[in-house]
Amino acid sequence: MTLQPPATDDWVALTDQSLEVGLATEWVALPGCGAVVVFSGLVRDHADGSTGVTHIDYEAWAEQVEPRLAAVAGQARERWPELGRIAIWHREGRVLLSESSVVVAVSAPHRGAAFDACEFAIDTLKESVPIWKKEFFDGGSQWARAAQHITDADERGVLA
Repeated sequence: MTLQPPATDDWVALTDQSLEVGLATEWVALPGCGAVVVFSGLVRDHADGSTGVTHIDYEAWAEQVEPRLAAVAGQARERWPELGRIAIWHREGRVLLSESSVVVAVSAPHRGAAFDACEFAIDTLKESVPIWKKEFFDGGSQWARAAQHITDADERGVLA
């Protein structure tokens, strides 16, 4: 699946393809926005209590992911109405070391709103979007210890 830009100012996606951070950065940039903030979550070589991580497999409740990502973007727009564009992408399947598993990119006229909205989006995504990761390392594998219960939509106020 190749990521295709939408006709709207919110671009959410779940894909098994590599995430192009540069594409997200370029897409969110608008003439009226002086700030672009991008978060890219990379697979690292260690996890809680484990070293030698080789890759992560992400599993998603696919039918729920994009609607919940769209709701995260919508909630960010309610909090920071001046936002330009928002891209929120997540990988599923196998992601190797140093590859991006999640990208959040936000543009705004000023840096404060862009930073705040980007942080809000990644934090809310981790709490409310049904994606789980299994870490593979030298000698075994484990579901991420930092994995948490996915909150109900109305607990976060993210989905109506």
